Amino acid sequence: MSPISPCPPVSTGPTARNVFALAWPMTIKAIFLHGTVVIDTYLVAALGETSLAAVGLAAAIAGFALGAIQAFSSAMQIRTAQAFGTGNQVFLKSALASGMVVNLAVGVLGLLAILVFGAPLINALAPSTEVATLARSYLGIFLLVILGEAVGQCISSYLNGCGETKVPLYSLCLSVPVNILTSVALIHGYWGLPALGVSGAAIGSVVAVAVQVSFLGVRLIIAAGHLRHIAGWRENGFPRSLLRHLGFALPIAATFLSAAISTQVCALIYVRMDLSDFAALTLIAPWIQVTGTIGMQWAIATGIIVAQLLGQGCEAARLQHFLSRAWRASFVASAGVALLLLILCLSADMLYSNLSLQTRDIVLAFLPIVILLPFPKGSNAICGNTLRASGDTIYVMNLFVAAQWLFRVPVTAIAVIWLDLGAVLVLSIQLWEEIIKFPAFHRRILSGKWKNRSW
Repeated sequence: MSPISPCPPVSTGPTARNVFALAWPMTIKAIFLHGTVVIDTYLVAALGETSLAAVGLAAAIAGFALGAIQAFSSAMQIRTAQAFGTGNQVFLKSALASGMVVNLAVGVLGLLAILVFGAPLINALAPSTEVATLARSYLGIFLLVILGEAVGQCISSYLNGCGETKVPLYSLCLSVPVNILTSVALIHGYWGLPALGVSGAAIGSVVAVAVQVSFLGVRLIIAAGHLRHIAGWRENGFPRSLLRHLGFALPIAATFLSAAISTQVCALIYVRMDLSDFAALTLIAPWIQVTGTIGMQWAIATGIIVAQLLGQGCEAARLQHFLSRAWRASFVASAGVALLLLILCLSADMLYSNLSLQTRDIVLAFLPIVILLPFPKGSNAICGNTLRASGDTIYVMNLFVAAQWLFRVPVTAIAVIWLDLGAVLVLSIQLWEEIIKFPAFHRRILSGKWKNRSW
């Protein structure tokens, strides 16, 4: 299961090819994962701006819970990589059990929060009664996806940390076609099924996640079933192991959770914009996430290998040699992201012909921003994941949280609510956020402290 061998000399250590072997399955899997919303928005776009706005509003609210699940899953992925690098089976067992308990707890809490606050929030934010009604209908069904993702993301993170990144990809290869076929049939009422509109898109997502989790559960039993027979826990009993896991995971989870919440807060602020501006941002945001996973998953794969190397006790020279090669290759990944977004913007008239000309013109005007954004974002991601792998989680958390809540969210609110700026200037705030983080991240990496693990 290991993508790298125990510490050989620097000249034969892991290279960008090892990162690619881990990254490409995670990239495609992440694209499919973000593609749940992309698929729904694309299929619903044929119903017009009102249905599209409803899905965007409901997805923004559900995104809080999904973001929390993804946040703790990302922490578990790094923890698993550390455990796998040491070869300690008790450590692996503790990471898996602790991660599953945490993910289920987060999923249930998110579900309860949406049940209590979801409908009032939709009613307060929806630009019209029709949008509110459709959004409540979509969200009420989509809640089941949250529980499925709590389990599925935990299993995927464990397998990724062990280097088995293809298995989560296979699960998405099964579920995405199911999502598309079910959603199309139920949205439009094909093959004798009822035409449910936006509710049909939500049902398609629920069926798809059920298929995905079933497959992952079987593969987990095959890959990690032997851990049931491993005696003991990394700490003195499971409660202490769980607390130790939480102590490591919370700063990482807080970083990802803060990013998810700030993104969803900004998405809710966008509701205050003109309908065409809001629709354009609703369209481009999932595409930025989907294409951005190319650079992001490269950075995550880099972090996994760094964590495994640190677990093996590798020397600083080998760590630096590996990171330099992985970093250079990340710029190629960023160029690929920029190219994909270029094609998307230029193809807006063809892809979204059912939307108004004004909405399509705004998407085209996003072009300069989306071409530049992947480069600082990708480099910052390499820095962040490397620092997390070494245990420098507090610094990464502080930097991300400060940039999000002291810059992106308040500036977005000012731009939309008080200055009434257009969608292009509002989207540019994301680029400026990455530029602001750039010096602090790179100074920390260049200091070399990350080469000494602190976990």
